[in-house]
Amino acid sequence: MITIIIFSVIGVLLSVYSIYVSEKSKNRNYHAVCDISDNVSCSKAFGSKYGKTFGVSNSVWGIIFYLTLIVLGFFGFANYIFYLAILSFLGSLYLAYVLYFKLKDWCIVCTGVYMLNALILIFSYLAI
Repeated sequence: MITIIIFSVIGVLLSVYSIYVSEKSKNRNYHAVCDISDNVSCSKAFGSKYGKTFGVSNSVWGIIFYLTLIVLGFFGFANYIFYLAILSFLGSLYLAYVLYFKLKDWCIVCTGVYMLNALILIFSYLAI
């Protein structure tokens, strides 16, 4: 369970960083560390129409999700974590498809989040 909590803390940090980049990218003079080229850009992904769900940044949803996993992890609710991990993994598959095939972009932060969600799914399965 501690592994899931550690992965969730990393997820919170990545989500907070993506909010920071999203806000700073509104300034044309700002260049994010994760913006390497036109095809490798996290700002492009965060600023796209797919960067929000129900009008709220996916990064905010990520923070809520990972904080929920941390709380559930502390109380040992492995079953709930597993079901939430399935949902996040399916969401990651969709967003990865959008990122790579529709936006034709590669976002380092996004890919890290997708990998974290896959690892959380695997470790939550092993915990039940």
